[in-house]
Amino acid sequence: MVPNDRAMKPHMLSVGVLCLALLTARGAAAQIPTLPDGARTRWVIDDPEEIVGWLTFDPATVADRIPRYLRFITVGELATGGVGWATAYLADHPAHGEWGISFFEIVRMETFAIDGRSPDWPPDGAAALWFARVAATDPSTDLGAGLPLLALEFWIPDAAYTAYMLGRGHYATAGDVRLARDDDGEWVGSVSVVGLTATVRCTPIGPITGGADSAGAQVFFPPASSDLGTLVRVAFAGHREQRCGEVAPWNLSGTHPLARGVLLAPPTLQFGYRLVGGAYGR
Repeated sequence: MVPNDRAMKPHMLSVGVLCLALLTARGAAAQIPTLPDGARTRWVIDDPEEIVGWLTFDPATVADRIPRYLRFITVGELATGGVGWATAYLADHPAHGEWGISFFEIVRMETFAIDGRSPDWPPDGAAALWFARVAATDPSTDLGAGLPLLALEFWIPDAAYTAYMLGRGHYATAGDVRLARDDDGEWVGSVSVVGLTATVRCTPIGPITGGADSAGAQVFFPPASSDLGTLVRVAFAGHREQRCGEVAPWNLSGTHPLARGVLLAPPTLQFGYRLVGGAYGR
């Protein structure tokens, strides 16, 4: 079962990056969408390479992380709205109607800089993101342009840099994250933090989708526990994607809420875009 609804397409920084909703301008190279004025920082990512997967999760396990003005998008509401993968998922998991939807990714980048400063990456160092789809608790609230996502986790293997990010209004914590490609073209990613061990392998196959005509925007909200008074808006263009081979499992273990999630499909390799963003006051 593959979540092929447009609202569920992945990204990196998402985000989502990170599995993304893409805005396309067919027939011409897309420009990065314009961000609002008033950014307190400047965030730049160039030439990322990431392994991305979607999974559902029990909101009760992260109830302390969602701000009161947000709610999780649920599998049940997507199924009610006619999204095919959600309907199929509930047929297999009828008790998961109130479960949330999220993406998990491991990403390395040629450039990742906030106000000109980059992490001190260890060999094969990468970042890992666990972001969930959210909406405003009050339907009349305007969250601004872009797909809204809650940053449940954002791990970077440089404690000094995560402290810098927090000081600049960007949520992050320190964690051991790696991503490398071997001589046979297989990507291997890993995350090792308190309560969680995660590994993934991906050998990209098949056609590459997306490219010069893809562009989009997202807004990242920090977890309630962070006490940050900011959000991060990002915009990107040039996103490309390729599916991983049939034997491409995620292995998640431990006591962390992420390890209790249900994976929706094999991961994808996503790459090639440029992303800009910044922190804004809420």
